[in-house]
Amino acid sequence: MLRSYRAVPPGAPVRLAKRTSNLFRPRTGTVVAGLDASGLTGVLEVDPDARTAEVQGMCTYETLVEATLPYGLAPLVVPQLRTITLGGAVTGLGIESTSFRHGLPHESVLEMDVLTGAGEVVTAAPDGEHDELFRAFPNSYGALGYATRLRIELHPVGPYVALRNVRFTDLDELVSAVGEVAGTGLWDGEQVDAMDGVMFSPHEAYLVLGTFTDDVPAVSDYTGQDVYYRSLRERGRDGLTAHDYLWRWDTDWFWCSRAFGVQNPLVRRVWPRQYRRSDVYHRLVGLDHRLHVAARLDRLRGLPPRERVVQDVEIPLEGTADFLRWFSDNVPMEPVWLCPVRLRSDRAWPLYPLSPGRTYVNVGFWGTVPIAPGAVDGDVNRAVEQAVADAGGHKSLYSDAYYDRETFDRLYGGQTYRSAKERYDPAHRLTDMYDKVVGRR
Repeated sequence: MLRSYRAVPPGAPVRLAKRTSNLFRPRTGTVVAGLDASGLTGVLEVDPDARTAEVQGMCTYETLVEATLPYGLAPLVVPQLRTITLGGAVTGLGIESTSFRHGLPHESVLEMDVLTGAGEVVTAAPDGEHDELFRAFPNSYGALGYATRLRIELHPVGPYVALRNVRFTDLDELVSAVGEVAGTGLWDGEQVDAMDGVMFSPHEAYLVLGTFTDDVPAVSDYTGQDVYYRSLRERGRDGLTAHDYLWRWDTDWFWCSRAFGVQNPLVRRVWPRQYRRSDVYHRLVGLDHRLHVAARLDRLRGLPPRERVVQDVEIPLEGTADFLRWFSDNVPMEPVWLCPVRLRSDRAWPLYPLSPGRTYVNVGFWGTVPIAPGAVDGDVNRAVEQAVADAGGHKSLYSDAYYDRETFDRLYGGQTYRSAKERYDPAHRLTDMYDKVVGRR
């Protein structure tokens, strides 16, 4: 990777050379060459005694989990899509059902080697010469550098996960339940190791409470004909292997596979199982963005153009019910994902400044909505950004963003970012964070 950096002409901008991505925004700017990260995709070591792993930055969580599960261990937080990389989850954030206990993926990093924009590989840790980079790296989206090696904590997991799908008809009651579980780690006297949920409507929502265990009465399989999110309505209790639990959302990209007809039983039978994966669907979406197939078909059918609304937002627990009601009234999209999160410690992460000790709920919604008469593309996303701000929340930056630079700097640690940028990328070889995630709008 360092060799390919040095091959880029002086003064030319650089980026990673990647064939796949989990981002939902187009690349902007003129890029001469990409950094070759093809040799950074593996797990270097798993230490079952220390419960740590040495992992290369472009290693996917799919590969990482394959290496750790045989030891009865897993990363503290495993983002829900197989092809998310460890380095990507640290520089671009990640979340999953263990986040109410273990926070975000970057909080389990003990140290990491980073190729900076200045072309140097430095080791960043919570204390030491490069602690500034360690704090500023999460949510910097490659604007400060790229992680080449990370040492992370692992935690013990059982071979199975016992699930309780708890139904709520009142969002305030659901929020109260989240607070109870986040505070005690229990629900109805049973241990809870993992918690997320789904809202189908303000009057029908579910918390999925998982417990790692040595055995379950029966094991379900949602890689075949059955679709996982539908099971929440059908089963009060369920069981999965730990492996299948970690990837329960990936087979159907949560529920987004329905856009390709994959949830139709007839289509599902002929759609090869190995292609029921989020990265396959993501490539199909990318192809459609280039060819505009869906938009052309909508025009032929006399339908209005549609706006892409693909976002994950963190809302303080006490404002979650009101935000979900606002969302249901203003954004015609269902279901939505719910994932509680609390930072692990009092350590500050200035580029995504959640408050330590406070519980948030990640609300994820992914799809398109019709553009209303008199409206323009982006209006719904702007309304979402305002609603998130009104709720005192934050928005992840992997998708479309519309903030002006002043607002962006206020929300995402602009002063800290600029200080780290001047130190670790003084020639600005890497794309500026604002230009990368917002661009020209």
